[in-house]
Amino acid sequence: MDPRTLRSTFGRFATGVTVITCRTRDGRHHGATVTAFTPISLEPPLVQVALTRTAKAAGHLEGAPFAVNVLAADQVDVAMHFAGRPGTDPLPWLDGTSAPTLAGTAATIVCDPWRADDGGDHVLFLGECVEVRATDKAPLLFHDSAFHHLGRRTSETVWLGCQDDPHAGWFDGTAQFQPASAQFS
Repeated sequence: MDPRTLRSTFGRFATGVTVITCRTRDGRHHGATVTAFTPISLEPPLVQVALTRTAKAAGHLEGAPFAVNVLAADQVDVAMHFAGRPGTDPLPWLDGTSAPTLAGTAATIVCDPWRADDGGDHVLFLGECVEVRATDKAPLLFHDSAFHHLGRRTSETVWLGCQDDPHAGWFDGTAQFQPASAQFS
């Protein structure tokens, strides 16, 4: 598989932009811009962050608390700073109890380490959510190698979760189904 084609195809998936923050072993604040963030579970409350194995942050996250800072639409400069293109403005660091966080974000999720797994050329870090903060700020988005802002809603339909879940969907856990071929024979 051609890596450029694969990367371009992955880029068709619009994501939010996060900065993963943590402390280094000597206590300094460290951050990395990451679009590979995924909420995983409500019970227990888990999130996943995928970091390139060679990223400095991957070395700092092993067994360490971290924060997922969901950047607001007006934080492109913060995203660029933590992506390796620092600006001149001071960084909006906040000292957290277990991990440093950033001010001005759309949301912040502070996590205790849960586990780390092999993800090919990435390391997959699972974190247990121990603190969350959300604001009414619009998030910063990333699509086709560029930053974007959230547009107008395209529908008034509200997503309340997957209807394929037997605990919350169309059918309860006691429903039984027969193959269509058995019903019509």
